[in-house]
Amino acid sequence: FACAAARSVAEHPGATYNPLFIYGGVGLGKTHLVHAIGNHALSLRPELRVHYVPAETFFLELIRAIEKNTRLDFKAKYRALDLLLMDDVHYLVGKERLQEEVFHIFNTLHDAGSQIVFTCDRPPKEIPTLEERLASRLGSGLVVDIGPPDLEMRIAILKQKAAREEQELPHDVALYIATRVKSNIRELEGSLVRLLALSSLTDRPLSVELA
Repeated sequence: FACAAARSVAEHPGATYNPLFIYGGVGLGKTHLVHAIGNHALSLRPELRVHYVPAETFFLELIRAIEKNTRLDFKAKYRALDLLLMDDVHYLVGKERLQEEVFHIFNTLHDAGSQIVFTCDRPPKEIPTLEERLASRLGSGLVVDIGPPDLEMRIAILKQKAAREEQELPHDVALYIATRVKSNIRELEGSLVRLLALSSLTDRPLSVELA
């Protein structure tokens, strides 16, 4: 569902789900999906003004703009965009000045018909200390979640990762790892990398015993 929504937004920015709010746990592919939106949109319409920014980087830019008295340039940069991709908006928690800037930029872009995409580790209504008016804006479009991959998907991810490393991963080994590592894809792939390294360094075959 999240992937279908992302594709729709990339193909018709500002026309369908605006804003698009994607949330999910660590290592499940939120940032990957947001980059895909920007890349796909630009492949279809190279003239689009697309900008990806983590919320932390946005915060640092704001601080520099305040220090150097260039806030007008800062605002102009963001308000001229056709597609804004802001990652990890849970970073806004407890930063009132930052929330205010995001709120005003959101309104300007939304009123101009520009597309906005946010990612977060939780849905808007569950972000603590977030201003009610901003939480309302964040959740005013389509809110989708990325859940952990199921067992079959985890096995497929492991086999694909092993193939990229030019290794043949036995199915019983993939099943063993996939049934034990369920939280996120980074941990899943990390477990395989450690297993492949152990197999190579000790000159032992890939097996359930070794796993």
